[in-house]
Amino acid sequence: MSRVVNLACELIQRPSVTPIDAGILAYLAEMFTSYGFAIEYLNFGPVRNLWVTHGSGAPLVAFDGHCDVVPAGPLEAWNSDPFEPTIKEGRIYGRGSADMKGPLAALCIALIEFIESNPEHKGTIGLMVTSDEEGNAIDGTRRALETLVDRGVKIDYALVGESTSEVAFGDMIKVGRRGSISAKMTVIGKQGHVAYPHLADNPVHRLAPFLTELLAIRWDGGNSNFPPTTLQVSNIQAGTGATNVIPGSLTLDFNLRFNTELTSEFIQTRITKMAEAYKLNCEFVWNASAQPFVTRDRTLISAVSQAIAKETNTRPLEGTGGGTSDARFFAAHQFPVVEFGPLNTTIHAANECVGIDELEKCVRIYRTILEKLTV
Repeated sequence: MSRVVNLACELIQRPSVTPIDAGILAYLAEMFTSYGFAIEYLNFGPVRNLWVTHGSGAPLVAFDGHCDVVPAGPLEAWNSDPFEPTIKEGRIYGRGSADMKGPLAALCIALIEFIESNPEHKGTIGLMVTSDEEGNAIDGTRRALETLVDRGVKIDYALVGESTSEVAFGDMIKVGRRGSISAKMTVIGKQGHVAYPHLADNPVHRLAPFLTELLAIRWDGGNSNFPPTTLQVSNIQAGTGATNVIPGSLTLDFNLRFNTELTSEFIQTRITKMAEAYKLNCEFVWNASAQPFVTRDRTLISAVSQAIAKETNTRPLEGTGGGTSDARFFAAHQFPVVEFGPLNTTIHAANECVGIDELEKCVRIYRTILEKLTV
């Protein structure tokens, strides 16, 4: 088996469900040390982060990935043990194979092969690996980057190895992401018997007209980089389970994925004022976990696009869709960042898998990107 397949299987077999790294970072640290990389752990609470570098000076080109995975879910939905990598018909099956232990392995092997061919390369190459991307992402890449920035470290170009290909390998890179803001809204009423509604105050009834208006809002029309902002309700909970009891309170969870036409502050203010207009006795707990961004650095984008075209004979589209990723933390410091990786069609699903040829192509593409930006 190739280097990247061996490493991917090594990583997949370790059950590193967020925030546990299951020994992966120590394994990678030992591997990179043997190739002359400088190693540093940037750990916060239960989260472990690894920062490895080779070379010195500018430009600093940083790869980024995560070793943590989401839970496997019901084992009966899998055709094989999710933490026992299984190779079948040219694909590696296992939790994290596509998101993103396979791409992480490709990033690692690309770095190693690059310094083997270019031991005296210009500038610095680095890799950030976290065990907290699939979780709340507070103590992972975000805090590790804050630590580096506080020291005066400036990253000239960043590449996050998330699986971005959608229909065919290499068809999409991410040059930006939408923002994300969530709210838990608690509406307070008064519990009572359904036969005596005048003695109670039903929060479900109170919420209904507010929610109808909220769902009807057209926030914006999108722009050249982003689709229109969307809002989705994820949970509504009220009542005791009995059919003859008016609930005393209700909780509503919703999330907006928004573009650069809006700010999280604007969204929060508008919805709060709406609730006040409906005279709801309520409170909000907000979580603005990501701000929208677009990378406009054509040097980085061109290097990634040309490297993919060299391998696939097709230029990738430049997209901003999908969920959030750790790329947002690089963008927060104005570090140019692009995401690229293999097909994302099975991420977070049972029988998650990645093509071996995709990983081997990723290694070559990541190496070419390094060559274009540093040699």
